[in-house]
Amino acid sequence: MNFEIDILDETTKLTEEQIELAKSIISKAAKMEGLTGPTEISVTFVDDKRIQDINREYRGKDTPTDVISFALNEAGEEEVQIIDPEGPNVLGDIIISIPRTLEQAQSYEHSFERELGFLLVHGFLHLLGYDHLTEEKEKIMFSRQEEILNAYGLKR
Repeated sequence: MNFEIDILDETTKLTEEQIELAKSIISKAAKMEGLTGPTEISVTFVDDKRIQDINREYRGKDTPTDVISFALNEAGEEEVQIIDPEGPNVLGDIIISIPRTLEQAQSYEHSFERELGFLLVHGFLHLLGYDHLTEEKEKIMFSRQEEILNAYGLKR
């Protein structure tokens, strides 16, 4: 599988090991989800102010959050979907708040790496069309998240 992961750490707080973890966990999730062919994804790590700005602008919620995903393969009613059949499958963008990741890791009493992995997989599954808008869909998505994290070795 040809899988390109572009990572931007706007916070400059992540170590090389943590950035490699991000690439590795996304690659594992892609493999487990059966993605084939050339695929691209973008992951950006930001601070709370930046994610709050994004959350306000795109979701109408003026509060910081932990992760936001923007799927590029979903065409809404009024959107035109442009896919180059010769080019890679560009899944979209995942944006993660590093301060929220740290807070939640402490709150749930597990490692920063476990929380980072959780948020990465959560955002990635959203890019693939998973959601948690109903109880049934939430069970499916959260179960899949745990399967991927456990297979990777990031257990609670």
